[in-house]
Amino acid sequence: MTITNKNNSRKLTEHFFRNEYGKMVSFITKYIGTGNVQTAEDIVQETLLKAVEYWKHNGIPENPQAWLYTTAKNLTINILKQKKHTSEFSNNSIYQNSEQLEIANISGKFISDEQLKMMFSCCHPSISEKSQICLILKILCGFSISEIANAFFVSTETINKRLVRGRKQLRINNINFELPRNINNRLPIVLKTIFLLFNEGYSPTQKSEVIRYDLCFEAIHLCEILTNSEAIQRKSDCFSLLALMYLNASRFDSRMNTTHTIIEMDKQDRKNWNQKLINKGIDNLNKAVLEKQISPYLILATISANHCIASSFEKTNWREILSLYDSLIELEDTPITRLNRTVALSKVKGIKIAIIELETLKKETSLSKNHLLYFTLAEFYKLENKIDKAKESYNKAISLVKNKRDAIFIQKKLTQVVPI
Repeated sequence: MTITNKNNSRKLTEHFFRNEYGKMVSFITKYIGTGNVQTAEDIVQETLLKAVEYWKHNGIPENPQAWLYTTAKNLTINILKQKKHTSEFSNNSIYQNSEQLEIANISGKFISDEQLKMMFSCCHPSISEKSQICLILKILCGFSISEIANAFFVSTETINKRLVRGRKQLRINNINFELPRNINNRLPIVLKTIFLLFNEGYSPTQKSEVIRYDLCFEAIHLCEILTNSEAIQRKSDCFSLLALMYLNASRFDSRMNTTHTIIEMDKQDRKNWNQKLINKGIDNLNKAVLEKQISPYLILATISANHCIASSFEKTNWREILSLYDSLIELEDTPITRLNRTVALSKVKGIKIAIIELETLKKETSLSKNHLLYFTLAEFYKLENKIDKAKESYNKAISLVKNKRDAIFIQKKLTQVVPI
């Protein structure tokens, strides 16, 4: 039995591409080895292409996930039969394993275990940190090369080279597809990548959506795998990051209106904030605090919690948030952290002080090329009724922005200050 609405086939296939891509690559890699991860990716991509064509003409199967895994399994076996005498597939045990591919293995726990192994395989010490992140985003999260390039603000050529180097290291080091003994040593890079994935969904750099829910909830899913793993002993950062993502996700339904326009936090209807996600965030934050390990994720989650528990924007505990940002800077002094801090700074010490901080950041850091700095500066100048400087900063922000969604939003802000 099939679902007959053929117009839905491509949309549903795209959904599975994002949500099943990493699971399928991990599933296949278990049987053909990390050295052949490129082949696993090729198999998954061919599977999805077949799905687009088959579902278009025959309708969407009643169980599309099983259809995808069955097709991927058959493609894997066929490819290994063709290549079993070549050097990269000469390992007889790998070929024998392929014959044992069972669709029953796509149970939730099994797939989660394989994704966990893939995460840590991509973070092998022989692979550079930049390549590690690229591998996870590409292999586990189904990011396109252009999406990764935008996330890092580098060229697609640079990302492609990092992926080539990373896959080469997986191959030449014959990295076993299993959890490492030093799993806690590799945990920070895994968490960093998951955070990057969530941020790309929270504020997409490439597409014009306000929120890319698929990326955000995939990041939450991957972090839940970490918190549920018995192999990881020190989970404070895992709980903290999960708390941060839950708390930020709780505001999704209030971040845009019916025309998919961004709604700033001070204008959001807090009744629409998802209390269930807030409770999950607080629960994970409490678990993190029990381990008494201060980290950037813990501080960021606490900042987000302060926003979520405040009854209004005006009643937010800005002094506490400013203090938390000061603590964060002691651990991780980055220009973007200082930029985010200026909002709390303006609430506690005044807008003039915040403007001085932003002007200093503009002169002394790479944020001089970031539209967010100029947008924030414009907002402060507007509040100070310095319209000419606000207009100048809005225009500079528009010239630097890379996303049409943000350009439209800032242009609207500009017209409110200087009506056309």
